[in-house]
Amino acid sequence: MARLPRLTLPGYPHHVIQRGNNRQAIFASNANYEELLDLLAQSAAKFEVAVHGYVLMSNHFHLLATPSSDAGLPQMMQAVGRNYVRHFNDAQGRTGTLWEGRYKSTLIQTERYLLACMAYIDLNPVRASLVQQARDYPWSSHGHYVGLRTDPLLTPHSLYWELGNTPFAREAAYAELVQTGISASEQTALTQSALRGWALGEPDFVAELQKRTQRRVIKAAAGRPVLARNLHQEK
Repeated sequence: MARLPRLTLPGYPHHVIQRGNNRQAIFASNANYEELLDLLAQSAAKFEVAVHGYVLMSNHFHLLATPSSDAGLPQMMQAVGRNYVRHFNDAQGRTGTLWEGRYKSTLIQTERYLLACMAYIDLNPVRASLVQQARDYPWSSHGHYVGLRTDPLLTPHSLYWELGNTPFAREAAYAELVQTGISASEQTALTQSALRGWALGEPDFVAELQKRTQRRVIKAAAGRPVLARNLHQEK
């Protein structure tokens, strides 16, 4: 069966996962982490992609981003992927691929899943037992949103601004949101929707989304239950 094209539409937040080949490490030093972040910032600006969140893990990374055009996100990921591999290979004296095929992604319903996806991304290092709290991990967007540092890569989404009327209020509200965490079903839905390329949202959202593209947005036939429920059953 022919592989479906990625589901990419402007104006919607997209959850992106890029893995290392055979789950191998994609960073060998702190300089590598910084290099990837610099490339993301350059390409996001060039291709007009608003990056709302990220986490760089040892053998993969996640992004939450909204492109302003159909081609913006693929162009950004292609540029980042190629340039980073060239820099990494030169520095490590190696050749060949670094990535596990093409990146995985899908779009999510803003009101239902955007803040949950941000928390999911921030909590990756905690789930991997690298740190006890999200604020202790240096290679994620969490520090920016809780006031520990300023990250020029990031464009906060309007839902983040709505968390409070002052920077302190927003930072405290977001820190509490991440501390509370997300449910196991939300975690499964966010992971599997991105890996499988099916839109994540409630039935009305999915139905409206399907009107905007000829590409199928969910695996289930029209009228089936919300994707999150299907993904939980398939796990």
